[in-house]
Amino acid sequence: MCKHLAIHVPFLIVLMGILASCETESLYEGPLSPEESMKTFQFAENVKTEIFASEPLVIDPVAMQFDGDGNAYVVGMLDAYKPDAVKGKGKIIMLKDNDGDGRADTSTVFADSLREATSVLPWKGGLLVCAAPNIMYFKDTDGDGRSDLKEVLFTGFFSKNEEAQITNLRFGVDNWIYANNAGQAGEIGFSRKPDAPRLNIQGADFRFRLDRNAFERSTGPGQFGLAIDDWGHRFFTANSLHIREVVVPLRYLERNPYLPASAKNAIQNISDHDPLMYQLSETPNWRQVRTDRRNKNFQENNLKRVEYARDHFTGASGGTYYDGDKLPTAFYGSIFTGDVAGNLVHRDVLSVVDSMPFMVAKRGGKEKDKEFMATTDSWFRPANFSVGPDGYLYMMDMYRQHIETPMSIPEDLQETMDFDAGDKYGRIYRIVPKNEDSYKAVNPNLTKATSSELVKALVHENGWWNLTAQRLLLERQDKNILPEVIALFAENENPRFRLHALYVLEGMDALDAATVKTAMKDPSPGVRENAAILSERFPSCLPQLTEMINDASVRVAFQAALSLGQFEDDTAVIALAQALELHGQSSWFRTAVLSSEAGSSIDLIKILVKNSFFKDPVPWKLKFFETCAHIIGARNDNSEVFDLVSILARPSLSNATKFQSAGIEGLVKGLEKSQGLGDGLGQKLKTIESGADSNLTKIIQRLNAE
Repeated sequence: MCKHLAIHVPFLIVLMGILASCETESLYEGPLSPEESMKTFQFAENVKTEIFASEPLVIDPVAMQFDGDGNAYVVGMLDAYKPDAVKGKGKIIMLKDNDGDGRADTSTVFADSLREATSVLPWKGGLLVCAAPNIMYFKDTDGDGRSDLKEVLFTGFFSKNEEAQITNLRFGVDNWIYANNAGQAGEIGFSRKPDAPRLNIQGADFRFRLDRNAFERSTGPGQFGLAIDDWGHRFFTANSLHIREVVVPLRYLERNPYLPASAKNAIQNISDHDPLMYQLSETPNWRQVRTDRRNKNFQENNLKRVEYARDHFTGASGGTYYDGDKLPTAFYGSIFTGDVAGNLVHRDVLSVVDSMPFMVAKRGGKEKDKEFMATTDSWFRPANFSVGPDGYLYMMDMYRQHIETPMSIPEDLQETMDFDAGDKYGRIYRIVPKNEDSYKAVNPNLTKATSSELVKALVHENGWWNLTAQRLLLERQDKNILPEVIALFAENENPRFRLHALYVLEGMDALDAATVKTAMKDPSPGVRENAAILSERFPSCLPQLTEMINDASVRVAFQAALSLGQFEDDTAVIALAQALELHGQSSWFRTAVLSSEAGSSIDLIKILVKNSFFKDPVPWKLKFFETCAHIIGARNDNSEVFDLVSILARPSLSNATKFQSAGIEGLVKGLEKSQGLGDGLGQKLKTIESGADSNLTKIIQRLNAE
């Protein structure tokens, strides 16, 4: 019997392996060639795809940027979802289309042995690279196409999860470089300022300027996908929340250390159609089984939760603003986002809403019940996008059987999955109009252009040219072209181009109050909004900034309210009170006012008393007053606290018990936060707050007289 068993054990092992292999193959489909995969693409609009590059030239592409000469630099994240033992296989390659037919012919390794590299950005003849925990600078100094210079610029970023690390480098129209950090913890150091204190980045994203050696926290948390529109508004992607917008830059919220967390709203989900998407591919087995298990657990524990295995955003990735000039004009200003789990590309059309300081993202007219692009090919993983110097939209497809991190999948389901399946694949597609004939190559050669030629490139219809020219002018600092830039700002009819000129002047330290004042009266709301930001540098702009509170554009008025808080002047306090009267029903405007010391001061309260603000105790006024009192209490300045109590005791508030209650409640909370509740005034206020005496006015008046 034992002998018989010994003979058959090897056979049984082989048989079990075959059966396991068959089971895996039956659960998950195999790969398609690039040409076969393209045939499965279904577009809602009149466009098509062309292959720009595919394996073996490119593998696991997650980002692509074009340098000033039109060379495409691609991040290949070959170590994605790999154990630590095999990390460090990432590459940056340079793709070149030598014959101009629109398809890459050569692939040169610019840098390799990178750990979880996710993003690149051209800078001063080299590349800035995100590879947590670092942001680095690489440069080829000998012309062989391979980097031979490496500098670690910033370090200290979170590096434990490739889906939530520093990424998405973007050069903004304001001359800052932005990056998503997913709100992860980190103490950031800058090699060019080694004596500077480390920056705590937890809860925030990141921005920096290498021309001024500046770096700071920025509003987040964005994950993988960062879009910046023509006017500098930021939109970011995060898995199930496919598009959110930054409404309040973090520098405004953090200037007032006493602002309570409840008033620190900074971002907005702007989608009017979340969380649904329209998927064509089959639901993968592991996801369906995991979802069924989770829903069963929810039901057994009487939890009112439901998880969906498909048709809901779960892998939103790579949100990109399209500012090219080759797709139909209706696509300009759209944000394209992939969902790598749903094997599709979603398009958001941004719309201005008169009553809100942010956009609304809507589906395109032909995409109400379908996606811009979807496929039945479950290996298709549209991780990111890029706009090229040719004006087309490029799409990076990692092309993998599985793209989820193993740590989020139960171990028994992992046994049927091959996380390496697809590690030799990668495709980059170009999206073009359906009736497009043969491709026409574009060779910008901007690094070799004169500075005057770069100024002319600021007025190109393709946004890639505008931003690239602006960046190169910033790098060169050739002030001989300032008269040309000034003329462009003064004479050009396109507000986009005027804004680029304005920030070229800013980047060359050639901005003056007169130019900013002109921009503050510009016909374009986008230019006026940016001019309000720039006015913060010039005290002489304050009178004009106060007038912008009445701007016809809510977004401009909102920025004016934020910018007024940068001034320590009675004029600013008066204007902030006016902003509150005009727009106080909006929680965003209340935050804008309260975010500054002037907007949360006792002087502001005194102005509101004179303006009969307390006549009508509507909910938003009560909320504002409570929060303002909270801030005054948290500052714990005795004169301010006593002044506020005096105001609460005034006869003008004798019929406004609700305001008195709100003021006392806010003041007590603030004093508690500052540990200012002792045996004196604070403790007495707390006693009043907790009591139920109907004659609140008399008690406050008596307290005020003590």
